[in-house]
Amino acid sequence: MLTTTIGRITISNANDFSRGNHGFQISALLQELMVYAGQLQCYAHCGEVIEKFLSIQVSATQVFRLTDLYGEKLGNTVDFTLRTQPPLQAKEMLYVEADASMLLMRQQGWKEVKAGRLFKSSDCLHPEGKQGLITHSQYLAQMGSHKSFSEKMEALVEDYTINQQQMVFISDGAPWLKNWIEDAFPGATSILDFYHLLEHLHAFAAAFFADASEAKQWVEQQKELLLNSHSEQVISNVNSLTAPKGKRRIRAKLLAYLNANRSRMDYKHYQTIGCGIIGSGAIESAHRTVVQKRMKLSGQRWSKKGAQHMLNLRVIYMNQQWDKVIQLAKSNLANTA
Repeated sequence: MLTTTIGRITISNANDFSRGNHGFQISALLQELMVYAGQLQCYAHCGEVIEKFLSIQVSATQVFRLTDLYGEKLGNTVDFTLRTQPPLQAKEMLYVEADASMLLMRQQGWKEVKAGRLFKSSDCLHPEGKQGLITHSQYLAQMGSHKSFSEKMEALVEDYTINQQQMVFISDGAPWLKNWIEDAFPGATSILDFYHLLEHLHAFAAAFFADASEAKQWVEQQKELLLNSHSEQVISNVNSLTAPKGKRRIRAKLLAYLNANRSRMDYKHYQTIGCGIIGSGAIESAHRTVVQKRMKLSGQRWSKKGAQHMLNLRVIYMNQQWDKVIQLAKSNLANTA
């Protein structure tokens, strides 16, 4: 095969490329690819991947600067409270899940990052003999206060539907989540994550009963009652346990948890609406894929701004909105680097 080497190309200083794109003398395509790599993998490995595929050498610092800049600009230009999927149809249910996890910051120690995930009942598939699958979701993630996050989630939920009877919220026992749902969407279905509840029951039984087999049998009995929506009987069963002085506190703690969530444990009914899910596995998966996969790698420390910039890119990627990055790469903005 005949090949021809062109050699170096000289570009005039008057050329748009010489003035730089976003302050970098790097083509729009390469900028987009560097940002794509930067939001997928730690910066130190991005140069190796790009050189392997493109035979172009870039440094970890260049990848970081571009990725951080794009994450910042997307945060200023993209409205993350607008839906990425069609609005809810009359017979569909909108599932909303949210939770917080921790990120290690440079000077502030561990700080919360809140994440939300929305999906429709029609996007829940249950192949026979296989694990359930959610085909389409929309994500939201941010550092900062519960109030700010809740306001954004609220706007996003309402962009899908204003009919609260079509909304299903699944969350653990975190008071801020429970209170937000009750205040903002009193007509929606609010579910206490069934598996989070079981964790509480198992922990209580292990501490309360001296015999492990007795503890296991007791939990199984309560589980069966809960799945048949007999939560009041479960509360009565806990209350009727004879507790020696040293174990009264753990019984009181479980009772307080159950009483605080007694209106969110109608599991037999919940399994008949929408796609019938009663656990918050979807948001736990979201934390792994949106946040932890990229932002909790070995040795990583984040600034609050840098973490939010990366979260912006991760959400854009997971929401299948990468065209936003491509559009930004093609624009020739003033030098902000």
